Amino acid sequence: MKMTPANLAMGIFLFSQITVGMLGNSSILFYYVILIFTGKRLMPKDLILEHLTFANCLSLISKGIPQTMAHFGFKDFLDDVGCKLILYIYRVMRGMSLYVMCLLSSFQAITISPNNSRWHKFKHRTTKYIGPSCSLSWLVHMLLNILTPARVLGPIYRKNMTNLVSNGYCSWFVSGSVAVTLYLFLMCFSDGLCLGLMACSSVSMVSLLYRHKRQVKHFHSALHFLKVSPEDRATQTILILVCTFAISYSHNHLITCMRTVQDRITQSNRKGFLRAQP
Repeated sequence: MKMTPANLAMGIFLFSQITVGMLGNSSILFYYVILIFTGKRLMPKDLILEHLTFANCLSLISKGIPQTMAHFGFKDFLDDVGCKLILYIYRVMRGMSLYVMCLLSSFQAITISPNNSRWHKFKHRTTKYIGPSCSLSWLVHMLLNILTPARVLGPIYRKNMTNLVSNGYCSWFVSGSVAVTLYLFLMCFSDGLCLGLMACSSVSMVSLLYRHKRQVKHFHSALHFLKVSPEDRATQTILILVCTFAISYSHNHLITCMRTVQDRITQSNRKGFLRAQP
């Protein structure tokens, strides 16, 4: 990737994002590490956040740093093994981050459910199975992305084959086979399921807060100094967090799909050009 003013500006922008993200996630992760070494018992929500911050840190390192270096003009700084390892780690961390966010949202929805709710019987079970669920999810995402290294090569191979495309620091195969299509469908289905569960749990929490606000309406009316009720503040926080995450993920997913389509078009044009040559 050539060092142009646009690439330099994008590299600076990515570097600033990585710096802020690493400072925030590493500080939270370091806080939980201190709690573990001091012998304090973590709450179920803290255990979820511990997995989330760890996945976010590795995701920023595996995706953000190579992409930033590519925009700064560094070429071929990763070999074949490095590309396979970096992209495999990123895919696993990306899936784990989405799953843990879904788990956190579902856990919060179950926790605040009233005693007469059908979710009440799951309150004690969720605290018991959160640890094994997080550990099992690591294994599941490692298996789901087991084919990623097979489709990734180092940048030194990108000039030797027509069915390879490069992102500036690594190359990967572009194939329209049935196996690859099924694999991509499985990945999209897994991500869509997590987003759907996250949306359902968020709607459930907002609905519960609205019902609670109506039940204590007479109490809030007596407190004239409260311009915004606690239920409204909690609802705004939930909607802001869920919408921000959903928009960011959808934007990333849309860019990935558009890039995949563009790569397949480029591959088809390249093969047609080679066939047209005498």
